[in-house]
Amino acid sequence: MQAASNVNVAGNRRAGGSSPAVKMKKSGDRFNYGWVVVGVTVISMALVYGVRHSFPIFYPSILSEFGWLRGDTAAILSINILVYGFSAPLAGHLADQWKPRRVMILGLLLLVLATAGCSLASRLWHFFLLFGVGVPMGSAFCGWPLFSPALTNWFTRRRGLVLGLGQMGGGLSFVYGLLVEFFITWVGWRFTFLALAVLLVFLVLPLVSFFFSYRPEDKIVAGGTNPDATHGVSIAGDYWTLFKAMKNGRLWLFVVSEALFWGLGGYLVLAHQVKFATDAGYSSLLSASIFALFGVFMLTGQFASLISDWIGREITATMATVLVLGAIISLLGAGAAGEVWLLYLYSVLFGLGMGLFSPTPFAGAADVFHGRYFGGISGLLLAGLGVGGVIGPWLGGVLYDRTGTYTVSFVISGASFLAACAAYWIAAPRKGAARLSA
Repeated sequence: MQAASNVNVAGNRRAGGSSPAVKMKKSGDRFNYGWVVVGVTVISMALVYGVRHSFPIFYPSILSEFGWLRGDTAAILSINILVYGFSAPLAGHLADQWKPRRVMILGLLLLVLATAGCSLASRLWHFFLLFGVGVPMGSAFCGWPLFSPALTNWFTRRRGLVLGLGQMGGGLSFVYGLLVEFFITWVGWRFTFLALAVLLVFLVLPLVSFFFSYRPEDKIVAGGTNPDATHGVSIAGDYWTLFKAMKNGRLWLFVVSEALFWGLGGYLVLAHQVKFATDAGYSSLLSASIFALFGVFMLTGQFASLISDWIGREITATMATVLVLGAIISLLGAGAAGEVWLLYLYSVLFGLGMGLFSPTPFAGAADVFHGRYFGGISGLLLAGLGVGGVIGPWLGGVLYDRTGTYTVSFVISGASFLAACAAYWIAAPRKGAARLSA
């Protein structure tokens, strides 16, 4: 036991870190504070990303009040995703180098101010500035770019499981849309933005201030920790940095996969699914409930993503691709035939597929580039999401303005899913850790 402890400390020093402050576990005591971090992640993700993912619910109300073109209005979400993507690597890198909890609190305050500010918006550029810039920057500095590396710091053997559990908060953020629809119906879209800001202050701020811990060595745990915890030391050594990883082509394949699957393919559909349903003659409440049902099954898919620990990351990504392609076919059928059961089938398949894929790029990248500087690497994947996301929602709106239909947009989305799956297979997380760049 003493020898193992010395190895861990020495390994951490070689990596440039400090000695772990975590007490060694007592015999028979297997408590891991990492599970508290998982709980904080789930709740915080639901409320933080509930702001961005509620945009399709706000979208019809904003269009109705201001009469802007769909492409111009959908560009609000495109800018949001782009700014988020480019903020994420900075947020992850800053957390690696500075004080993660302080980064999260500052990001949360920015998110609160930007969300509340949306209630006063009256021009398109107001939304571009507040929802397009302020909201995503705040989300990046208090969201997944910090939660993802924190979970990989606390766990190694169950990485697929805990990343899937952590991202279940992202799934809940879509279910959050039902609450947003209720508030919009009750008090209007402006006061709804204020309500979202208040929930962030009273629920998320206390959680990240008092219960979030970025690394095991930052948290002294009475009685010890679970053997799944990393204790700040990766299996292959903590030598990977963002800049070294950027020299490796496998990292860019993970980035491309995230950009095509979630950024382009996913957000193109998500930004327009509620409006697509109302255009097809379904009520706004039914359309919002379909959006929420997507979130419920996304939760199921995210939990099921733990199977990637057993059947492999690539096979899991392939299963997700098959599901979302089936969802696209169902959605197009629901619009053409007017069959509501096809709309429900779309929600089930799309939720399962998107949820199944969500943690997979991060788990795969962690398999290849694990280490104490994974925050910046994880953020780069989200930069890929930003690049794809700036195209997806905007492209869907522009193509509708020109053709009067979403058919071409959804076909493009399906092709994007296939290309993302191919890129993931070429990245080959099954081959394990990459050779360290010089």
